[in-house]
Amino acid sequence: MSKFGKGLIESASQAVAIAKGEMKPGRVFEGSSVDVAAIRKSLGLSQVGFAEKFNLSPATVRDWEQKRRHPDKPAENLLRVIASNPEAVEAALAGKNR
Repeated sequence: MSKFGKGLIESASQAVAIAKGEMKPGRVFEGSSVDVAAIRKSLGLSQVGFAEKFNLSPATVRDWEQKRRHPDKPAENLLRVIASNPEAVEAALAGKNR
């Protein structure tokens, strides 16, 4: 058997052991704790309006809200700043100094 094949079998064995609780996973990835829809709705914006205002892709906003994708850490941080001070984000994106 090839080295690759042996690695696949070992990985599958580890996955089974993790599922049975016999082994801890090496890493655990958690979804975002940021509620994108709540932030957007609190600002009274549509998905497209929110995306345009904060220089995001409408498809990305939609995917975040429908839990098909999760914001990465930098995006989570941006969303938290938007939630607490949307005017500062707007000003920064417009290149205005305070």
